[in-house]
Amino acid sequence: MKRSTINNIMAEADELIQKHGFTLPPFAYWSPEAFIDQKELAQNVVNGRCGWDITDYGAGNFDEMGLFLFTLRNGRLEDLQRGGGMCYAEKLLISRQDQLSPMHTHIIKAEDIINRGGANLIVELFGSDDHGNFAEDKGGTVFCDGIRVDYAAGQKLKLAPGESVSLMPGDWHAFWGEGGDVLIGEVSTVNDDETDNIFREPIGRFANIDEDVAPTHLLVSDYSTWLK
Repeated sequence: MKRSTINNIMAEADELIQKHGFTLPPFAYWSPEAFIDQKELAQNVVNGRCGWDITDYGAGNFDEMGLFLFTLRNGRLEDLQRGGGMCYAEKLLISRQDQLSPMHTHIIKAEDIINRGGANLIVELFGSDDHGNFAEDKGGTVFCDGIRVDYAAGQKLKLAPGESVSLMPGDWHAFWGEGGDVLIGEVSTVNDDETDNIFREPIGRFANIDEDVAPTHLLVSDYSTWLK
């Protein structure tokens, strides 16, 4: 992805987020230089990989397959492992109309996917085999706002604004906006995007960036190079 495209996506996403009554935290608006100056104070932000995250899954066609994310807070894996402390994470996502977030599951993370506003969110579901692998002939069970839903293989849930689905490890899922763009809330256990996203197809989690202009704000994938 071109950095200029990423900068434009950030601006458009911030406008949509504010339109729906949400405001991003102050560090979201730091320039790269401000982030560098305050990196010691912001170690919890950096270590939790909180912040802007825009991906085309390495496929080079963001409009067809991609996702905007902003990680607002993220707990500590060691707390999750010991069973107490900051065991949770929270994100805002934007899924554009017909923009696919491809089929995947998680090993550790359980998550609530919440339609916070906009159009409908379509969530396609498959179950796992006995080894946790994608199973094209298996369904499963999820809870939509606390109500049990038994799903068949390939069933598509339609979540209107205000509706949600709780997904457990082994619930394979893909999603996209139907009829327009969707602002999505994600509340989950501790999030590790480096190791805990298992895709059905061999694709990347982060975009390859063409630095045609300077970044407006750093992505989480920039931290390792910009904040050494």
